[in-house]
Parts: sequence; structure tokens; C-alpha cells
Amino acid sequence: MSRCKKSIIPGCCVLNFIFFLALVFPACLVAGQGAPADGAGATVLIYHRFGETKYPSTNVSPERFREQLDYLKNNHYQVIPLTDLVASIKNKTPLPEKAVVITIDDGFRSIYDKAWPILKSFGYPFTIFPTVNGIDGNTSAYMTWDQARELQQAGVDFQDHSYSHYRLTDRPKGLDDAAYRAWIRADLQKGSELLAKKLGYKPRIFSIPYGEYNSVVLQEIKGLGYEAIMSQDPGVISADTDPFLMPREPILGKEWSTMSHFAEVLNHLDMPISARQPDLAPLADGRVKRFGATLLYPDRYERESLGIYVTGLGWQRAKLEGSTIFIDNDKGLSSHINRVTISGKDKKTGRLAMRCWMVIQ
Repeated sequence: MSRCKKSIIPGCCVLNFIFFLALVFPACLVAGQGAPADGAGATVLIYHRFGETKYPSTNVSPERFREQLDYLKNNHYQVIPLTDLVASIKNKTPLPEKAVVITIDDGFRSIYDKAWPILKSFGYPFTIFPTVNGIDGNTSAYMTWDQARELQQAGVDFQDHSYSHYRLTDRPKGLDDAAYRAWIRADLQKGSELLAKKLGYKPRIFSIPYGEYNSVVLQEIKGLGYEAIMSQDPGVISADTDPFLMPREPILGKEWSTMSHFAEVLNHLDMPISARQPDLAPLADGRVKRFGATLLYPDRYERESLGIYVTGLGWQRAKLEGSTIFIDNDKGLSSHINRVTISGKDKKTGRLAMRCWMVIQ
């Protein structure tokens, strides 16, 4: 599978995963129509551009955005600050029922011109993760520092999305392990320091550029003192979520901004796991003999619904031995960036539970 050009959806594999969900799970179960939220979980939404039809893959129309916020209001979702969510996960305090967090990456001008007036009319908190050199470059595509400070003074949260928006998993040629780590740190430190200078505080939460990570990237981000790391893996945050790999649901483009998709992601559940296989370290080659994980609560799910999706390999029904869910594999991975998704139907609610992670080779 080819890599996306300038895509912010890592690995170009989320759309295939959505198609597999539609085939494997009936629409009423995936979307949870009429089903109450189960509590103990929060969905973090990620947006980028608003009303910028020149960039269809990352755009949402203002009309659709307002419709989505109306949906949250009319269905009694609680839109909470990202900082509150992170504090709940780190301190092991209960999450609000039907909690939703709104985040917006990159800092484009349309956030200020089009999204902000709509969000302000609902009174919803939200977080912006700006690409620092985008704002600092003083171009018409991005908001200005003065506009960022205006939003900040109005209560908008700003966190960090790096200085240069590099693909951090793509090691520049000629760098050994130490130099690769130093390259990551240098860009992140530059962005964090400039944000602190311009906005008056050090950011505490980091959003990974393009959502692409491996164990080295996560170690370097964590080592700089961030309290949480946001990915672009689809999924729900629960009390069992690692604060240094928190999923977000991309809402953008033609397929991923529809109201049916919006309702669907709000009704997913987390599937807590440990002992991922393979884990997050970069692969030496594309041969992975087994994909799987340990389910923390294997009795929660209908056994016959358990499956594992792998980029390029598709969805396969999974085996469950004790608490270990897995599929065996004899095929090589064809993509540089891959996503593994473990999923199954929750016995109590019939809703889809899932957990994702990235595999980079």
C-alpha cells in the first residue's frame, strides 16, 4: 500500500479499517444508534482545517462542524478540556460520563476565522496543537501569534505539535541511533521553547506530527518532560489508557467527517491490552510471525467477534488462548507504516471495543 502524500492520517490505513468495520459489524452495533454511552471512556476528536476546500483530505466544512457540535449538545455529551482528561488518566480519577475532547492540529488560519466563532457559540473548550514554525513563519495559511494570544486569553488551550512537523519515524540518512535521537530532541525543544516564549508557558501535552511513532520517538518525547502524548490512532480513552499513547479520532475529509462516522466513533469502547506483539520498536524486516496482545478483560467480549486488522493483510478472525488474542502470519508487510487493530463486540452493550498501535519498518 502506498504512503499518503502530505497525509496526516498515518499509514493511509484508517479508511480500510472503517470499511472492515462496516462489513464485520452491523451498522446498528457499530454506530450504537439509540444505545446509551457506557461511561468510563472519553473520545478525543481531531480536526485540522475548516472551510478550506482546496485541501479536501484534511478539511471539514463549517456547516458540518456546527452540525457535529449540535449532535454533541443534543445527545448530552460532556465536552471537557484536554487537560482535565489527562489529569483524570494520570490520577486514576473517574472520567465524566459521555466525555468528549476537541483538539485541532497545525494552527491554520481557518481555526481562528471559522472554527473559533462556532466553538465560542457553544461554549466548548478545545485544544490547539500548533506547528510552531507555521505560525512563526508569518504566512497567510496560519494564524498569527497575536491571534493565538487572543484565543489563549479567551481560554483556549495551546499545546505542542513540534517545531518543523517532521515525520519523526523517518530517520534522516546518515544518522546513527544517537544522532537520530538528538535530531528528534532538537526539533521538539525548539518548538517547546518558542511556544513558551510567545505564549508564556511550557506546553505539557504533545501531539505527534502525522501521528507516526515508534518506541524511539515516544521515548524522546517522554524524556522532554511532557505529561501526555496524543496519537492519531482511532480509539477511545479509558482508565486503562497509557497517557503516553492516547488515541484520537480524525474527523476530516469526505468519509471521516460524515455524521454517520461521527456518531460511530462516539460509540466505540476501549479494549485494554498489554504485551503487544509486535511492540513499538522499529522492525528489522517486514516478517512478523504473530500479531496479538494480552487482553486485560477477555471475558468482556463475544469470543466469535474477536478479530485483528493489519495494514495490507486485512481483517482476520482472531484466536483466544487464555487472555492472549492473536493471529499467526506468514506474509511480509508491504508498507513502511502499518497499523494493528484488535477489536471485538462488548457482551454487555453490543458496542465495538478496539485498541490500535503502529508498526514501523
